[in-house]
Amino acid sequence: MTTNHVLIVDDEADIRELLVITLMRMGIETTTAQGCEEAIARLKERAYDLCLTDMRLPDGDGMTVLTHIAKHYGNTPVAVITAYGSTDNAVAALKAGAFDYISKPIQLKQLREVITAALSLPRGAAKRTDKPDRSRKTAGAAVPESLIEADNQRLLGDSAPIAKAREMIGKLARSQAPVHIAGESGTGKEVAARMIHADSSRRGATFVPVNCGAIPENLMESEFFGYRKGAFTGADADKDGFLHAAVGGTLFLDEVGDLPLAMQVKLLRVIQEKKVRKLGDTTEVSVDFRIISATHKNLAEKVTAGEFRQDLYYRLNVIELKMPSLREIPEDIPLMVSQLLARLSSQSGAPLPQMGEDAMRALTGYDYPGNVRELENILERALALCDGAHITAADLHLTDEPSATGNGAVNASGERTLPLHEYLDQLEREQIVKALDQTKYNKTAAAKVLGISFRSLRYRLDRLGIE
Repeated sequence: MTTNHVLIVDDEADIRELLVITLMRMGIETTTAQGCEEAIARLKERAYDLCLTDMRLPDGDGMTVLTHIAKHYGNTPVAVITAYGSTDNAVAALKAGAFDYISKPIQLKQLREVITAALSLPRGAAKRTDKPDRSRKTAGAAVPESLIEADNQRLLGDSAPIAKAREMIGKLARSQAPVHIAGESGTGKEVAARMIHADSSRRGATFVPVNCGAIPENLMESEFFGYRKGAFTGADADKDGFLHAAVGGTLFLDEVGDLPLAMQVKLLRVIQEKKVRKLGDTTEVSVDFRIISATHKNLAEKVTAGEFRQDLYYRLNVIELKMPSLREIPEDIPLMVSQLLARLSSQSGAPLPQMGEDAMRALTGYDYPGNVRELENILERALALCDGAHITAADLHLTDEPSATGNGAVNASGERTLPLHEYLDQLEREQIVKALDQTKYNKTAAAKVLGISFRSLRYRLDRLGIE
């Protein structure tokens, strides 16, 4: 069994001694340096599995060590040690690629957790390398980047924006920093979050996705924090909340912009204190999880409008990952069509039909307000409607050809009709509004009435512009 080796960079003898003793008791070998120049010299001598560096050094700062390692030693994780209350330094280090940070005075429990997590990174991510292998191996063969899977989810595409997002995901997986994923509905924000988790040091623990917009406000606190038996009417047994379920793993807050202000305050305190108290309990318990948030809304605008707390925004948006819309990557549509159609055919047991040239032209020229999720829905519908051997443009039902006036088609009796997609949207809108009225705008209940999932309903509400 190979022994891990850690480089410690600190000019204070007592701190170095504390770190060396702690790591020695964990069975880890150490090398020490008192400043930037000495650290750079030690890095030339051998490869390290982790570097612990103070931010204040006599001949520079921890950022110098961090950027040097990032440039020359690829994926060696770096954890920085910051002075008490130096949040700005910690955030700057995380944005520059630090794995995590430790605040002074050093708490041994936190120190051990950070070291263990860093050394738990996928082995290829902790070794010295100039050009990391960005493909995964399976049965001895390389899998193209465009087909990488995470929890059976795929981030498809070879375009520059997708390549940039994929590279960013790889970097974020080697960090503990809070990440905010921005992008339109259907761009794969949850897929990206799962990929980050799957390659992170927390991959062995739970990934807990929470749709913040799907939880009724009166149930939000009990769902997040859990409760003790008897805490309120109906609390017949103890229950853990989302925050407990995510311990050791990743908490994914989808549509975080929908959190009510009162819940934002409570979440901020959890992030700051790393402690949670169940409803009806008198004691707090420590929790350790990584937060990844996402929304299709502009959080900065919500902060300006007073709808989202600025302090929480800065806590969540340490690093932002932008997922491109399908309109930005039209060159990836043929690949996506091929892979999605193959998967849908396999799932349904239907033979894989051939995509006609007219159908592919229609798909590459479509606007996709619902992005990849809409493309998948279009292909699923076409698979059901086609003759089984070929998919034509008509099978896609994207839109009918407009009349000369651009106001739709004219039927046999001379009456003007809506284009097919507008007519179908109108019918769909009427049924959704009817279900919402019937359930007094309880979206979860409305989805059940309509016989669709809540996620599917939310997508339709966004696409049809229903508030």
